[in-house]
Amino acid sequence: MQRIEDAPAAGAKPPQPLRVKRNRHVPAHLLALAVSACVLLPILSLAYVALSGTGEDWPHLIANVLPGSSITTLYLMALVAVLTSIAGVAGAWLVVAYEFPLRKTLSWALVLPLAVPPYLAAYAFGEFFHYTGPVQGLVRDIFGFQTIRDYWFPDIRSTPGAAFVLSSVLYPYVYLTTRIIFLMQGRNIADVARTLGAKPSKVFWRVLLPVARPAIVAGVALVLMETINDIGAAEYLGVRTLTFSVYATWLNRGSLEGGAQIALLMLLLVFLLLAAEQWARRRQRFHTGRATHMRARPPRVRLTGWHAVMALLATCLPVLCGFGIPMFVFGQYAARRLEQFSSPALGQAFLHSVATAAVTALITVVLALFLINAVRLARSHTITGAVRLASIGYALPGGILGLGLLFALARFDNTIDGFARAHLGFSTGLLLTGSAAAVVIACAIRFLALAESAIRSGMEKLPPNLDEAARSLGQTPARSAARVLLPLLKPAIFTAAVLVFVDTIKELSATILLRPFGFNTLATYVYENASRGVPEDGAVAAILIILTALVPVLLLSGALARDREAQM
Repeated sequence: MQRIEDAPAAGAKPPQPLRVKRNRHVPAHLLALAVSACVLLPILSLAYVALSGTGEDWPHLIANVLPGSSITTLYLMALVAVLTSIAGVAGAWLVVAYEFPLRKTLSWALVLPLAVPPYLAAYAFGEFFHYTGPVQGLVRDIFGFQTIRDYWFPDIRSTPGAAFVLSSVLYPYVYLTTRIIFLMQGRNIADVARTLGAKPSKVFWRVLLPVARPAIVAGVALVLMETINDIGAAEYLGVRTLTFSVYATWLNRGSLEGGAQIALLMLLLVFLLLAAEQWARRRQRFHTGRATHMRARPPRVRLTGWHAVMALLATCLPVLCGFGIPMFVFGQYAARRLEQFSSPALGQAFLHSVATAAVTALITVVLALFLINAVRLARSHTITGAVRLASIGYALPGGILGLGLLFALARFDNTIDGFARAHLGFSTGLLLTGSAAAVVIACAIRFLALAESAIRSGMEKLPPNLDEAARSLGQTPARSAARVLLPLLKPAIFTAAVLVFVDTIKELSATILLRPFGFNTLATYVYENASRGVPEDGAVAAILIILTALVPVLLLSGALARDREAQM
């Protein structure tokens, strides 16, 4: 019971809690807002250039460019969405639900095509299915045909051919997102459905596909954004997409405003894809069972006879197409051009690629750490929104990002040069436009989201009370971040750096627009040879790109192989 003398006096106000002045962390706010502004700068400059035009190009664009390019782009996206959905979902379900020869190997090998950039796949497929290639040569040998007029063969240099090429290397996005859902929920739900008498086919179509739909849509959205971003494969295969039209309008017609206007149309398409992906995820939830329950799951259905053969073929074909064909084609060409490994031009391209990728990885990792720390310290909706806004760079096609950044950097350089001429009596020239720094800035803007996502995923796995424990021992926020969080986040930081490094090595669209004269990377080295009609001369550079990109893919594959759930 409360003692009488402890009771509050009549009419007295209850004691108020002690108010502590909240630290606003102004530097964290300013940094997050500055990074977000840098990400938005290419979009704003692109809109400014597009709206500043006189509109004299629109009659030509509407009559001759936009209808054909828009229909081709939408047709290509529809084909790619269907093909990647079939390959990704089928592969994910087969390796999760069934046991057949080489299943464990194929469960991680299905990720390998991610190491092949789409433009390299286009060059390889173009050579592999050419009239003088091994496939048509085999057809002529088997059936005794003498010339191309004696038989019909699908043309890889077409919109369906381009869709097949892009799907061969992009389906792993769907495979990875869908496989996670099947591992976490699919088999539990399928077991319940089977106990109610449902047949396997009915379980798959009526139960599992609806559960996996958000993951499939998320994977397809990533695939379609990569499809919009592509320029090398579309140009080589003769498919006039909107991305190709941006370059053609700008370079061939000399119309920056027309190219910017087409780029804005593409940007609207990207935002619609992002909205569709967020809408699909609105009700996505994950529920995992206890460890003992997971161990008690029944084994996978063992396939025998022709069922096992069909499952093996269905999972082998995507790997052979997306990874096997490029390695076969470029490996053959590279074996006959071993002297290129000592070529000064290739050596310079390799050093440029490594230097650009290393600087980009360092910048993006540092910025990602600062942004995540800003959210952790400020705990403000404004800062959280700014950090999320800084992540839209990854959704921007490299061509659009490069074009917008080119306009912004040119305006910056012209302003500085005008000021120096007027007040200092000398010209500064171009400081950033047409420099390696412009390439680094573009890649940092585009891949910042990749680094932030990887590090944030590592942060979310740490106990939430680490900060409080360090602060209770008298550590400042900066010291607790440096002494406690950073050592624990080393794996996530390493993963983020590797992913950004490799994506920068593979980046082509923005690099073509922003690189200085005579500055070649491995990607542009291959692209220039392909543009001259001799992609075989870029085979060694292509092999170097693929081998470099294999690093994160093998890390990811190793994680899949160690997945206890996948190996049950």
